[in-house]
Amino acid sequence: MPLLQIDGLTHAFGGLMAVAGFSTTLNHDETVGLIGPNGAGKTTVFNLLCGLYRPQKGELLFEGRRLNGLRPHQITSLGIGRTFQNIRLWNELSVLDNLRIAHYSQMNYGFLDTIFLTPRLRASERRVRDEAMELLRLFRLESHYQDRPRNLAYGLQRRVEICRALVMKPKLLLLDEPAAGMNQGEIDELVELIRWVRREFRVTVWLIEHQMRVVMSICDRIQVVDFGKTIAQGTPDEIRNDRRVIDAYLGEEAV
Repeated sequence: MPLLQIDGLTHAFGGLMAVAGFSTTLNHDETVGLIGPNGAGKTTVFNLLCGLYRPQKGELLFEGRRLNGLRPHQITSLGIGRTFQNIRLWNELSVLDNLRIAHYSQMNYGFLDTIFLTPRLRASERRVRDEAMELLRLFRLESHYQDRPRNLAYGLQRRVEICRALVMKPKLLLLDEPAAGMNQGEIDELVELIRWVRREFRVTVWLIEHQMRVVMSICDRIQVVDFGKTIAQGTPDEIRNDRRVIDAYLGEEAV
């Protein structure tokens, strides 16, 4: 059974067709790129998958379970984590607290436990803190656990966001333009980080990215969309040499 199967996904905003009959299949343990010009519908696909929008047509299946109609938190709990094109961290909280909040749905205590500070509450909070600190250690962020995200370098903020997305132990990790705003040194570190995350956490990665160096170096295969429709899919070499992709997106200088 594939990890994710999307068939005929369609969504329009007013008279603008954002996604038209989009279909794809993602398997376990692979990195797949989703590329195309600005406005091609890439982020809309992610938002439909995560329940932020309701598809007007099409089927979304995750490990055989239909996602259509589920709320975002229900979809997250099934094993889908994501980051956003614009980093969305709680800048008034510490790095550690950003991760602790992401554990909320895993808490096993109730209202009365919070009133009376029961042993169950203390044990659960201790477990959450320990797990969050272990993730920060794995991401080489433990020295920043008390820092506010806004005070960190941009590359470190992106690292915190990916770390937070892994709190729920997802099987599928969606990365929406993770290299946006990074310098070349940060991009090189990001490439190695994504490779490490896939290997260490045994997670399938679905990646939207305009930095072709990132996409071509880490993706097993790539799907290209334009005006909401798929125009090509294949290995990085196949995409690099596809005339439709060159004309619509890459340009001759990228070949």
